[in-house]
Amino acid sequence: MIETKDISVIVPVKNEAGNINGLIDEIGDALKNFNYEIIYVNDGSTDDTAIELKNNLKLNKKIRVVSHINSLGQSAALRSGILASKSKLIATLDGDGQNDPSDLPKMIELINQQKTSMVLVGGVRVKRKDNVARLWASSFAKYCRFLFLKDKHPDSGCGIKVFHKQLYIRLPYFDHMHRFLSALVLREGGNVLDIEVNHRQRTVGKSNYTNIGRLFVGIFDMLGVMWLIKRMPKDNKSEEIYGD
Repeated sequence: MIETKDISVIVPVKNEAGNINGLIDEIGDALKNFNYEIIYVNDGSTDDTAIELKNNLKLNKKIRVVSHINSLGQSAALRSGILASKSKLIATLDGDGQNDPSDLPKMIELINQQKTSMVLVGGVRVKRKDNVARLWASSFAKYCRFLFLKDKHPDSGCGIKVFHKQLYIRLPYFDHMHRFLSALVLREGGNVLDIEVNHRQRTVGKSNYTNIGRLFVGIFDMLGVMWLIKRMPKDNKSEEIYGD
């Protein structure tokens, strides 16, 4: 069993002013029994996100901030935060407040029960608070991932995840890879576990994505992931990693 109380929470944000303060408080409440750090990655925001983060840096020693001068995308923001993290265990949260930090302790407990670090725990959103168009797009993407990538995770697009840093570092990096983490972990011979999580309405701001934009980009990305899976040697089974 690989058990740890240390965890780095990575929160990528772009133009999420108004969502910063409340989410930080919620993460702190959820992880009060853990040794944690919160790494916000400001991905080229043009609103008051940077100001809100700077104010929180003065008040909370648990917070660190990584800034992209220009917007590089969510996958790049996650990568920057993970590489800057100090803990061996990583949690990711979307910065819009729709993921509920109170789900993190049970996700950490589940991954701590595993005997290997080659595990990703992914949230499965219950009673999603999205519009019909987004729900349809998500269902279509899930079907395609299952059909072409053999990814059986019921909600691989969910932003709240927990995994070991060394597992992430093994994965091939490319833009938009965050949408395919479960398929990439399976490619490495790892295991993907799902756990039901809460999902909430966005109360401030608007999404940085459109369904059409996700569709066209997703098609090309899926072809790339299919190529990566095909190029993985069939007799190359990932070794199990124990301890440090």
